[in-house]
Amino acid sequence: MIKKIKMERFSLISFKPFDQVLAAVNAGIGHPDMAEFGRSTHEARSFAELKSAVEKGLSKAGLMLFMQLDQGVVRKETGLDTPRIIRLIIGNPLIMMEMAKRLPDAGSYAPVTILVDERADGVHLSYDRVASFLAAYGNRDALQVAEELDKKVETLLREAAAV
Repeated sequence: MIKKIKMERFSLISFKPFDQVLAAVNAGIGHPDMAEFGRSTHEARSFAELKSAVEKGLSKAGLMLFMQLDQGVVRKETGLDTPRIIRLIIGNPLIMMEMAKRLPDAGSYAPVTILVDERADGVHLSYDRVASFLAAYGNRDALQVAEELDKKVETLLREAAAV
């Protein structure tokens, strides 16, 4: 079976330097030690222990970094320091759980990706809205959780881009 999914992309442009924008995004998300995070969540014997382990890694915004990928192949080809393209995989396992228990396919869309890339007109911050992916499934409860996640991520990006 093939299902068509309509996707909405949230994008904005910042006129701040790339390093400042990336630092602002990173400042708004938690940075747990992923080895310790994996160990503590795996060893949790109850949901309360699991929740506690997850919450230790979250920022005030309720998000954490899972991975940061420097997509510098463009720079390798040109030999220049720019443009820079960074992909951040962020999220909150508790939010993903709330979506997936209502709609298992939601697990395909979390954690989420933020793309921070340098262009001639500024630093672009882009994010594909999870709610847009889930809308096609018709599950209002999962969609509501996704909309709350989208608000968190979009607030993070607006704050990072602000002059």
